[in-house]
Amino acid sequence: MKILITNTIFETYTGTEVVVRDLAHAFARAGHTPIVFAGKLGAIAEELRAHGIQVTDNLAQIDGAPDIIHGHHHQQLMEALLYFPETPAIYLSHDGSSMVDEPIYFPRILRYFAVDDRCRNRILQTVGSAAGEVPLMPNAVDLDRFLLRPPLPAKPRRALLFSNYARNDTYLPEVRKACDRAGISLDVMGAGTGTASSAPEKELPGYDLVFAKARCALEAMATGCAVILCDFAGSGPYVTSAAFEEMRRKNFGRALLTQPLKADVLLREIQRYDAADAAAVSQRLRLKAGLEEAAGQWLAIYSTVLQDFDGQAIDRDGEGRAASAYIKKWHTFQRREWEKDQVARLKQIPLIGNLVYRVIHRWLWRLSSEGKF
Repeated sequence: MKILITNTIFETYTGTEVVVRDLAHAFARAGHTPIVFAGKLGAIAEELRAHGIQVTDNLAQIDGAPDIIHGHHHQQLMEALLYFPETPAIYLSHDGSSMVDEPIYFPRILRYFAVDDRCRNRILQTVGSAAGEVPLMPNAVDLDRFLLRPPLPAKPRRALLFSNYARNDTYLPEVRKACDRAGISLDVMGAGTGTASSAPEKELPGYDLVFAKARCALEAMATGCAVILCDFAGSGPYVTSAAFEEMRRKNFGRALLTQPLKADVLLREIQRYDAADAAAVSQRLRLKAGLEEAAGQWLAIYSTVLQDFDGQAIDRDGEGRAASAYIKKWHTFQRREWEKDQVARLKQIPLIGNLVYRVIHRWLWRLSSEGKF
């Protein structure tokens, strides 16, 4: 089966980019032909290419139509749908608020999926009844990559803040303060501090406690670390085996980050550390969230979609209306983003740049408040 996976970017080792990489590897190991299409490419794209998997930012470079499109992010998904007019698609939502992740309706998107309840609700609100039931497909972890660490100590000694958003001007100081009070050393791994790693599986086994959310939290749990949910959006709970299923439905993500990012709040969660229960969490995750099982589920879904798809009954009129509605909505957004970028460039003008920027920025803000921009 030839599977085209779309993503807004495929440049660094973050979020959906890692999801795409892992799925592509799993599909290739299963004897299928994954292809990745993204708007911007980088190091992670080169990793896949080194393993013989095609990655491109130009659909014209793909030899022949794919059997199915696995869509993330509306722009690249819509490009693929229009370029390959005989190919059906599925859509998977990874974010409950990001603009690039806003769900779209198109007649050839035959199934919609979400990584958590928040994303599912967004699909239902945006696409409506045409989306169907929208099953959850939580994120998975490559268990061959993330191996179990030795048993945790009775008390945590080393902690890791695992996030690209952690910086001294965001929430890093509060996490550090909480760890200092608990007598735990703290390291940071992420782009915000220039400490991002393309191989977190090599770093995680050295830590007892990890502050993270979503995919980063999953990888830490798979390794056997205790986890406190935490990121720029807020502080969340310590992950326990009793709450595992409920938290997984929320992708260990933003919906759970309901507490303020304060040292006192974080210290309270640190004090819930339980080595035995963390081991139980890891065991459950490794049983239910392995990459190979998830890849098998996706392949079964693709097969069902292809069996149900009738290429002779494609609704071209409906597709035209959907494409027209998409262009009407999103060309305005793209224009605004371009104009904002041009205004930001004004600051680079010597001597007068900052003044010109402030004047035009205020003017655009006034237009926006009046609904004219």
